[in-house]
Amino acid sequence: MSIEKELKKLENFHVNKPDGVLTMYLNTDLADPEQQGGEWKIHFKNGMNNFDHYLQESDNKDEKRNFRELKEKIETYVQDYERNLSKSLIVIASTDGSLWFAQPIQMPVKTEFFWEETPVLDQFKELYNKFPKTGIILVQQEQVKVIGAELGSVQGTKHYELDLDTDDWREAQGPHQAQASMGKGGKSPQKEQFEDRFEANQQRWYKSLAPTLDKLAKNEGFDEIILVGAREEAEEIESHMNKPVKEIVNKNLLEHEETKIIDEVIL
Repeated sequence: MSIEKELKKLENFHVNKPDGVLTMYLNTDLADPEQQGGEWKIHFKNGMNNFDHYLQESDNKDEKRNFRELKEKIETYVQDYERNLSKSLIVIASTDGSLWFAQPIQMPVKTEFFWEETPVLDQFKELYNKFPKTGIILVQQEQVKVIGAELGSVQGTKHYELDLDTDDWREAQGPHQAQASMGKGGKSPQKEQFEDRFEANQQRWYKSLAPTLDKLAKNEGFDEIILVGAREEAEEIESHMNKPVKEIVNKNLLEHEETKIIDEVIL
């Protein structure tokens, strides 16, 4: 389920006492100067204990029991999450077992804890409005890669290669390998021949790929599209696409790792 659909589902969720909903925004970014000593663990422990102490003083034994059962479940999840930390973690869960939303995200949040009858979504909505579902289209001559990103995390990747024998684009399967014609170093006769051919056919080649990119953007529900690559190539693809492009980033990042690309382009 997309983050947008999850948000709509969460907006309509409600429980009655003695059940409750725990909403947790936890900053676990180790690059944050305030997190160098693993302070997020202390914040997490304190957040859980504060609710425990609050309920200890209440007369609702059922609510207290329900919270402690949920607390154990969340503590187990966080122990597993610690093995592969992202910048932040959002958890929204109910004591009746009908709601469990746990989303690591690659952007910082303000650490907050809430114990209510409904999810507290203000910070979640603010993050989504700032970082909606985005299609990052990376262009490098006969190579095009599309990364779907939501809340700063990779949702999926597709890689297209131009078959130079048929002049048709095909979706590449498995790990991408740069073609020999695009190797580094001095220009070989083959590379010069390819570049001459690319310059002569660039418009036609990118025009033939544009409908595939438009269809992908529609199917994936991209709210925004960012083109990344040499400006001339990016602008050529943009001119043939029906979907509007928010921004062109004039950088060669196609061979970079997906999360690094998102850090460079979006965050």
